[in-house]
Amino acid sequence: MAATYLFWPWRYVAPGQEGHRAYVLYTPMLGVTFGIAVLGMTVGMILYAKRFLPSEVSVQRRHDAEGTGSGEFDKETLVATASDATARAGLRRRSVFARVAGASVAAIGAGAGVTALGGFVKDPWQHSRSAEGPLDTLWHTGWKARAGEKVYLRLAAGDPDEIVLAGPGSVAAGGMAAVFPFRESERGHPELLAEALHRADNPATLFRLRPEVALADRPGRKALGYGDYYAYSRVCTHLGCPVSLYEDQLSRLLCPCHQSQFDLKDFGTPVFGPAVRALPQLPIALDDDGLFVATGDFTAPVGPSFWELRT
Repeated sequence: MAATYLFWPWRYVAPGQEGHRAYVLYTPMLGVTFGIAVLGMTVGMILYAKRFLPSEVSVQRRHDAEGTGSGEFDKETLVATASDATARAGLRRRSVFARVAGASVAAIGAGAGVTALGGFVKDPWQHSRSAEGPLDTLWHTGWKARAGEKVYLRLAAGDPDEIVLAGPGSVAAGGMAAVFPFRESERGHPELLAEALHRADNPATLFRLRPEVALADRPGRKALGYGDYYAYSRVCTHLGCPVSLYEDQLSRLLCPCHQSQFDLKDFGTPVFGPAVRALPQLPIALDDDGLFVATGDFTAPVGPSFWELRT
């Protein structure tokens, strides 16, 4: 189990890419090896009980009177029983038992040490590097631009191979639509199109606020939208549920899992429930063809809050 925890490939690999199967098997392998370890301990305890514990059944009276202890006969009986079990098991003659006991204690200590120090061996905050900068999925999503290629807002459709790009006419006033990243280089490649849809931190929601909605005064945040159109992560910052319920009269988003509410008039700030961090905003613009494109990645890491992050 310790070897699986430390050395099995655990970083996210998108479907269709080399190493994805090993990544998917990481958690099951932890479960299997942990189960084997627990089974081994259970079998060992059963064998120990059958081999070393005395099989005699004895009944002793309780000493309820205050200040009364066991009599000398009871004490001598206990010592004799323990000595007899030790002699019959051969513990005094077999140093292997001492070595096994020492190895067991060492294994338990090593397991506890691996759990405590594993974070120093596998740092989830460490950025992977490439010519395009850090690409680690804790910090960047599929919306991050690559090689200067446009990232369009693709509407969700029933057919995973159908490509419908979002424009100003795609959402009515007071409405919303789920969107995913799309690049022209992905057209005609079903595996890449499926990856964009299945990657957990990609889903976003495109909103068109009503014209009468007055937005809070937050410098620079209005510029991340286009007119009445704004886009936010679809993943709740509490426990990662899909934030999919929209009350357009109040311009509030509701998470159906734990009832966190986010105020779109204040750029996704939480106003109710356990979520304490605003929804990451996706900066958008309109290209020359009249289609929405992402001008950058989300403004903050997507998903549940980390203790290092602040609202």
